[in-house]
Amino acid sequence: MRNLALATAVAPALWGTTYLVTTELLPDGRPLLAGTLRALPAGLLLITVVAALAGRRALPTGAWRWRAAVLGFLNIGLFFALLFVAAYRLPGGIAAVLGAIGPFVVAALAFALLGQRPGLRVLVAGAAGLAGVALLVLRSDAALDPLGLAAAAAGMVSMSFGTVLGRRWGTPPGLPDRRTALLALTGWQLTVGGLLLAPVMLLVEGRPPALTWTNVSGFGYLSLVGTAGAYFLWFRGVTALAPARVTLLALLSPVVAALLGWMVLDESLSPGQLLGATAVLAAVIVGTRTPAAPVAVPAVPNLCRPPALGPAR
Repeated sequence: MRNLALATAVAPALWGTTYLVTTELLPDGRPLLAGTLRALPAGLLLITVVAALAGRRALPTGAWRWRAAVLGFLNIGLFFALLFVAAYRLPGGIAAVLGAIGPFVVAALAFALLGQRPGLRVLVAGAAGLAGVALLVLRSDAALDPLGLAAAAAGMVSMSFGTVLGRRWGTPPGLPDRRTALLALTGWQLTVGGLLLAPVMLLVEGRPPALTWTNVSGFGYLSLVGTAGAYFLWFRGVTALAPARVTLLALLSPVVAALLGWMVLDESLSPGQLLGATAVLAAVIVGTRTPAAPVAVPAVPNLCRPPALGPAR
């Protein structure tokens, strides 16, 4: 389980590179285009890989059709769209702090849907992580736009709900092995999310601009590494680890973003920010090292014969 948690932590670390890649390599003012080109090509690529490994079983069947749609909507389509609204209306620090409330929302949902009581150590670690993120990214002059706040909060709830449902539903049956099932699960969710984002992108942002090779390299990195690879690792953790522990790992994303800004963009880090980064790292280590109690997963009615698309984040 420890190795699985470490592998899952790679996902939010990769997501932490998104700010640097976006500002340095992608066209300005096109967040929905970025979301669409992150999700859809990555999803189609993974489905193609699954088709090569498992034949016609590359597409969801039975109950996994609606489960993949639900998870893709919660974890990718709706989450990315709300992230877009929050990014335009809020400073990044406010959105990051709201996202850091995720472990508590996940703990509540896991108790309601899985019957899993969160451990005290996980809750304390979540509180320490929230305080650390606030120290790391929050500014005193941050503006509080009501619509932006609502979008950021709704995005956090959407991803949290998708995380818990992913743990409840697990991986689709009928595939050669767990790795292939996870590739399929990731591909289905990313494809659904990308298909949902594409018309919204065209409606809000219009036709995509001509892309430079710099833009193409940025989109290629985000799609292959920051999305296909990262979400595969994330969903593997979501389907196997206690949801509250998985969500704590997401706190690593703003830490990596701040460190890259310091190392690559010459951004300064105050003593308070360094303290915040240390608090987040300590919270993640303490919270994810907590032994996970066995989770009794309630039986789900097989309406058709048995999905999920995830982010966060």
